Amino acid sequence: MQRATTTGTGKYEALLERCRSLAPVPTAVAYPCESSALAGAVEAAEHKLITPILVGPAGKIAETARAANLNLTGLEVIDVPEAHAAAERAVALVREGRAEVLMKGSLHTDELLSAVVSREKGLRTGRRISHAFLMDVPTYHKVLVITDAAISIAPTLEDKVDICQNAIDLARSLGVQTPKVAVLAAVETVNSKMPATLDAAALCKMADRGQIKGGLVDGPLAFDNAISKDAATTKGIKSEVAGDPDVLLAPDLEAGNILAKQLSFLANADSAGLVLGARVPIILTSRADSVRSRIASCAVAVLVAHARRAAR
Repeated sequence: MQRATTTGTGKYEALLERCRSLAPVPTAVAYPCESSALAGAVEAAEHKLITPILVGPAGKIAETARAANLNLTGLEVIDVPEAHAAAERAVALVREGRAEVLMKGSLHTDELLSAVVSREKGLRTGRRISHAFLMDVPTYHKVLVITDAAISIAPTLEDKVDICQNAIDLARSLGVQTPKVAVLAAVETVNSKMPATLDAAALCKMADRGQIKGGLVDGPLAFDNAISKDAATTKGIKSEVAGDPDVLLAPDLEAGNILAKQLSFLANADSAGLVLGARVPIILTSRADSVRSRIASCAVAVLVAHARRAAR
């Protein structure tokens, strides 16, 4: 996501600090044939976050490295001629146990995800795949997760259960003991004419009954009530989530995408991104991402990968 340049608030640096004592994670990088995509993997390796396995046309990767003045010494390159085959081979490396993280190079996101969701050779689990933006917002007191703003266009209630659980698990991997989830809508009251409010109410009850685990879920909450305790108090809302959410669960992709981009362009927020719900965390980087955002995305993936190791 392209955004204004910031100097950061220290929230992403805290994530990096948590990674310093962790071993680099083997990461399959699919088709890194453009300078920023290749640089992201190399920079993350230099920070000792990942051990990249570069999957794509070896000649083109080497040419890209020379043009961008990147040093590939010591990095494994698996020669695969074109993008779709590179995505399939990168996914295969995960299935073979050689990689614990998957990273997008310069191929289209759809090409990578088509290999991920393949029923026979992909990385599907029982969960729906979703995307989470981790936002470092200068005016907010902690890292804020926004989901889903990139994959699930019009999620059903059942989809939102998985999206919510994916985000809770992510926040727990980042060290949040009991993540607070604000389920967003336009209003804070349940209204049968507004499906997002019905979904929010159902998600809260499902969390109460243990169908969503590990987090504190409240909604529907309008954005002001979710972010501001004063706004919630003014409207008579009693909530442990209001004013202190770790996760904002958007009603649909359009709302989530607009919210994330508003924070980037109007609030000067940095964003890192991760695809969740597959067998391994998937790093989606963009050519417009800053170095800081690319490194932060890798750091988050490393923390998730190590949390999964610990769970196993």
